[in-house]
Amino acid sequence: MTKVGIINVTGYAGVELARLLHTHKGVDLVAVTGRGAVGQKLGEYFPHLCDMDFTITADIEASVDFVFSALPQVASAEACLPYVQAAVKVVDISADFRLKDAAVYKEWYGADHPAPEMLEGAVYGLTELYRPQLASATLVANPGCYPTAVLLALAPAVKEGLITADIIADCKSGVSGAGRGLGLIYHYAEENENLLAYSVSGHRHLPEVEQELRAMAPPFEPRVTLMMHLVPLTRGIFASCYAPLVEGKLPAGAAGREAVMALYRDFYKGEPFVRVAPQPPATKHTWGNNYCIVYPTVDVRTNRLVVFSVLDNLVKGAAGQAIQNMNLMVGLPETMGLEALPVYP
Repeated sequence: MTKVGIINVTGYAGVELARLLHTHKGVDLVAVTGRGAVGQKLGEYFPHLCDMDFTITADIEASVDFVFSALPQVASAEACLPYVQAAVKVVDISADFRLKDAAVYKEWYGADHPAPEMLEGAVYGLTELYRPQLASATLVANPGCYPTAVLLALAPAVKEGLITADIIADCKSGVSGAGRGLGLIYHYAEENENLLAYSVSGHRHLPEVEQELRAMAPPFEPRVTLMMHLVPLTRGIFASCYAPLVEGKLPAGAAGREAVMALYRDFYKGEPFVRVAPQPPATKHTWGNNYCIVYPTVDVRTNRLVVFSVLDNLVKGAAGQAIQNMNLMVGLPETMGLEALPVYP
């Protein structure tokens, strides 16, 4: 039985990890930490977890084989470093190990990376694309929620050379993606019955998306416009991705739509958590579950690929994908602990 600890259980990703690991048959959750709740019982802090008899501590005090870090960037790298050095396997849910270039990290996150020497060795944890590397990984960088939706939406087309580099990803997110910190735009009166764009001059997930698109099909050099919108939902990511098709790669008209659908279904055949849908999905189709549902089609008038992608930002976009990666890292069935269907409606 793999002994697991969670660093920062008091954030949304951390508490979702605790919820999912509670019924996981292959691991034993033995320790949880939290910066603002040291000494409190987990079930008192989160009453829905009252069956879990843990005291929240400042540091992991038990012996562990595996650690999840749900701290914010910079703090997360600092917390992960001693475990990696001690050969304890780690999945970091923050952005600290996603980018391979420390200079790019500093540009987008405004800080020097605490452990730049570890960037190249960290495996990017988009499970469907890096499965072979995950089995032997010690440190895994869990992808961001937006990049997971966008990359899974575009991977079949990029790998097949179907699209040009001019990509637009128009994304919407529920407010839990921002974490539990306070901010005016997340107040009920500001967000309810409202929709707004943010980070319009460049979102921090942009270099992550471009880095991974580039890696899919060198020497592909993507030019991505990544636009984010906050919508009045608790959970959910909805990504609408558009890119011009390379001339001659697909049949004309309706046959092109059918060919794209066949390509996506073949690409994701056998994937336990990616569903290629026959019609555009809704965010509620992934509520509380580790699915990413994609719907690819072609705008035949403009010869443009259109792909819609949805996922739960706290599950496939954070805790669920982290557990999916952990399962592979410790030799457990990939789907263990993640089999529950979405909650609908």
